[in-house]
Amino acid sequence: MRKRFSIDQLPWWKRVRDHRYIRTILFIILAVFLYTSMIGNIIPETLDIRLSQIADRDIRSPITTENKIETEERRSEATEAVSPVYELKREYAENQVVKVNDIFELVRRVALEEEEPVEGVEEAATEEEKREEQLAYIQEVLSSGTSNDLSEETLLTLMEATESQLRIAQEATANAVYEAMGEQISIRNLQDVKQSVDEQFAISTVSNRLLEAMIEIAQFAIIPNYIYDLEATDRQRQEASDSVEPVMIREGQLLVKEGEIIDYEIYEQLRVVGLLDDSFNPYPYIGLALLVLLIVGMLAYYLKEAKTTVQHNNSHLVLFMLIFIVTLLFIKMSSLLEGIGLIGIGFIVPIALGAMLLTTLIHPRISLFSSVLFAVIGSIYFNNESVGTFNFTYGAYMLLSSFAATYYLSQSARVSRILRAGFFVSFINILAIISLLFMRTVQSGWVEIGLHIGFAFLSGFLAAVLAIGLMPFFEAGFGILSPSRLIELSSPNQPLLRKILTETPGTYHHSVVVGNLAEAACEAVGENGLLARVGAYYHDLGKTKRPQYFIENQQKMANPHDQLSPLESAKIIIDHPYDGVHLLREHKMPKEIIDIAEQHHGTSLLKFFYHKAKQDSEEEVKESQFRYPGPKPQTKVAAIVMIADSVEAAVRSMQNPTPEGIESLVKKIITDKLEDGQFDESDITLRQLSQIAQTMCETLNGTFHQRIEYPDESAKKGEKKE
Repeated sequence: MRKRFSIDQLPWWKRVRDHRYIRTILFIILAVFLYTSMIGNIIPETLDIRLSQIADRDIRSPITTENKIETEERRSEATEAVSPVYELKREYAENQVVKVNDIFELVRRVALEEEEPVEGVEEAATEEEKREEQLAYIQEVLSSGTSNDLSEETLLTLMEATESQLRIAQEATANAVYEAMGEQISIRNLQDVKQSVDEQFAISTVSNRLLEAMIEIAQFAIIPNYIYDLEATDRQRQEASDSVEPVMIREGQLLVKEGEIIDYEIYEQLRVVGLLDDSFNPYPYIGLALLVLLIVGMLAYYLKEAKTTVQHNNSHLVLFMLIFIVTLLFIKMSSLLEGIGLIGIGFIVPIALGAMLLTTLIHPRISLFSSVLFAVIGSIYFNNESVGTFNFTYGAYMLLSSFAATYYLSQSARVSRILRAGFFVSFINILAIISLLFMRTVQSGWVEIGLHIGFAFLSGFLAAVLAIGLMPFFEAGFGILSPSRLIELSSPNQPLLRKILTETPGTYHHSVVVGNLAEAACEAVGENGLLARVGAYYHDLGKTKRPQYFIENQQKMANPHDQLSPLESAKIIIDHPYDGVHLLREHKMPKEIIDIAEQHHGTSLLKFFYHKAKQDSEEEVKESQFRYPGPKPQTKVAAIVMIADSVEAAVRSMQNPTPEGIESLVKKIITDKLEDGQFDESDITLRQLSQIAQTMCETLNGTFHQRIEYPDESAKKGEKKE
């Protein structure tokens, strides 16, 4: 019996490709490549410019930032434009009237109360001394309360006035002060108000001397009532400052025109946006590192979760990395073409190359996700003529071009279709270019538009040519079984398929039916249906070595197994998968096809010969002698081909296949193999097994549908019923 193959038998350089750390190393390599390839587009540009120098080209701002110096100047202007805030203190008038009344009351108490000595005034020897003491007392009291601005003449006049005159003077003076202070009195017009206060006195019952005293007291009492409000002024000035919008220098803003003299204001703007700063700025480097980390992290997570061969096959991951990096290299080289000064030359970038290769060799889902990353990275590569970090025009162009290639090739991935995909991409590129050019504020000339359209057309054509040229190298170097390669292998003109058809026609028909069943089942569970079909075509290639020992090829001949012992018959049957593997390897067939041929029986038991051996022999029969040595199916596709192979043979042997009978048989076969452990290594789920059973039943019901019974007259005429 054949020994089961073990991966430990492989040399170390083949085993290391399955090591889990290889994926981490690959993503680190990709991250280093991305960082080094984009750093030149991220490093801030600095200019060697001096004051009063003439600009040799237009200079635009690379960033959006605030011109803090200009903003502060405008805020200072707004603050200075705010006038001081004054407040009218109406209560001052009442306070000063009270002060006037206090003066008159003091004089009245000192001058008119002669019978009783006034506290603080000593009794004088003479009348003159007494007056002087009273005057000194009044001046002392007034100076302690406010000030001593009233003249002695005014105070003596009040002291000598009669009670009635004093009352009239008090009322008139208080009214004059109140009326005068009813208006706004500031420091500036205070003297004018005091000079005009005499107009408030229109009485003739007092002497001129008393009137002058009244005027002096009124002038003394009048003070400014329109006071500067510091708090309100500061508040309004702060509001005015806050209302000034920051002076922003926008990304792409023209700072200086070619031939313009660089004055101090322009020089400061260049300094603010960092074009004159030659000191080391770490932030762009940190930002790029974070962007690369984000891109690689998202890519690693997506490839890990995507249900494609890249998820577990490190060889396919290496292939993906190579395609990804090769595509970025073409984008980078195309971006350098902008330096030659030819209008629109950058749009010749064959961005669809990556999408074509990934769709054809790996999976459309991988291509779509990668297309987004190509657009993001490409928009950085092409930022030489852009004022910002990203050139969104090129980003949108590359995204649409890649999506177009993925969409067209996802329908069919024949090599001949790739060239047609190139023309389809060229058409989409032209539409994208026209739309992007027409959306500009400044319209381009027809010559410029024509150049852009020409380069956009060449982009799709070059991508197709490069994809066709590179694909054979990737397929041969990584053993990739692309859809186009599978289609070629499914052609009846293939030598091995022709060998099956000519030498074992029954096996060929069986393989075709198995292929139909397996393809439908694979598509139902999201697996590669085309691989299942082609693998089914070759899975029984080993039967060509001894075709007469297999029942589907025994036409009008005796069964040779009748002349052999059960053990000899079992050995012949068990050998056919491995005989087929030997032939497939001789013809250098893809590994996936070889694996299906080798694993389509797993370690199943040849029940017929096993039970026959037990009946014929009195000795104990070892079950292991009647089992295939394996290996068991390692993939879902191989497991599905195993099920389809058993189902087709079993249904073909049914005398009268009905939908109910077919369904019962299919479920029994799947259950038996599940209980026998044939699916243990294929990672197939119970839910998927249920979907597979349902799909195969539908396919078989369409194949073994009930025939139409013709009228009896046809039988009378000797016609056969279908």
